[in-house]
Amino acid sequence: MKNKFVITTLGCKVNQYESESIAESLKAAGWFTQNRKESADLCIINTCTVTRKASMQSRQAIRQIIRAHPDARVIVTGCYAQMEADEIRKIEGVDEIVAHADKHKISEKFRFPISNFQSPVSNSRTRPFLKIQDGCNAFCTYCIVPYARGRSRSVPPRDVLNSIRQLGKAGYHEVVLTGIHMGCYGGDLSPRTNLSELLYRIHDLNAVRRIRLSSIEPHELTDEILEIAAKSEIFCRHFHIPLQSGDDQILKQMHRPYTSALFRELLIKIHQLMPESAIGADALIGFPGESEAAFENTYSLIEELPVTYLHVFPFSSRKGTPASKFPDKVPSKLIRTRCGKMRELGNVMKSGFYKKAAGNTAEVLIEGKRDRTSGLLKGLTSNYIPVLVSGGDHLKNVMVNVRIREADENSRVFGDIVS
Repeated sequence: MKNKFVITTLGCKVNQYESESIAESLKAAGWFTQNRKESADLCIINTCTVTRKASMQSRQAIRQIIRAHPDARVIVTGCYAQMEADEIRKIEGVDEIVAHADKHKISEKFRFPISNFQSPVSNSRTRPFLKIQDGCNAFCTYCIVPYARGRSRSVPPRDVLNSIRQLGKAGYHEVVLTGIHMGCYGGDLSPRTNLSELLYRIHDLNAVRRIRLSSIEPHELTDEILEIAAKSEIFCRHFHIPLQSGDDQILKQMHRPYTSALFRELLIKIHQLMPESAIGADALIGFPGESEAAFENTYSLIEELPVTYLHVFPFSSRKGTPASKFPDKVPSKLIRTRCGKMRELGNVMKSGFYKKAAGNTAEVLIEGKRDRTSGLLKGLTSNYIPVLVSGGDHLKNVMVNVRIREADENSRVFGDIVS
């Protein structure tokens, strides 16, 4: 059988969504997905360049794919392809580099029919991603993404609603809304709209059981968004909010348009409105000029607030960004030490949140694949707790009520189906 393809994806949820969209368009044209261990005719690598490590991993992924599929046509796309095409051209075996603007035309380039790139993704994922926005207007001083993806572009509300409706009809129970700068949704549309207005329309549509929001900037997580989330059972009790630093001077140098006080007030407000909510945060450690006092400001702010989990990133100087030229670089060894301390704090907070849930009953969406270690079914609560339960395969992609029994020392949560 010919027309077999493999897609390798690095980076964010938006990249994952776009890879899934490309895959669906190829499958609609008669292509077949292929196991990475078996030979393929077409290989697509959707790359990331958000950090130096991500760029290195993208190069490694390209070379690994070329070695594994020596006879395949190899296409490289994504943010690393957008920013460092010349570096990719040096890798022997790459047939084509596709920029972001042409990512949705990959099928056309090889004379295959293609479906609407914004159509909902229908695949094995239990909780499909739906991209509602792309690009970024923020231009934080450390970030390469606005240069790679361009200005903010929003999917019109009618298209978002239609996609959610189709996903609901296809049997999906949860949809994850995603974007690069989701909080500025709708500002580029005519007529202008915003994220809260879209969420009200999604609530009224009532096409799926759960809607999960991906990352939203602190100053863009408005009272209106919190109000609709608190009043509606559709929206998951889960917020991911990129703090980056708890030091106001560092935030200013990062070109982040909020203060540590705003972040503190926001998290307290969320906890008061929805005390069961999971609240995740990003922390960027080792930004130029980050003194020990500045780091401690970040650490203590997070420690004092109802943060559930942390994503910790070491600062990575990106060529072409203002921060790459900032003085007072933090030594790499010190950055690693601080990141380790922050990750330990995140583990403690996550463990405490999981253990606090013991004895509660929650609605859990069972995923399509079992846990590799235990063989148990795995599912996710509205407030982002992964739960392992016993049961048959007929429960996959089914919402069940689960009594959470315990969380072990490795933060693995176990429960029992009660209905």
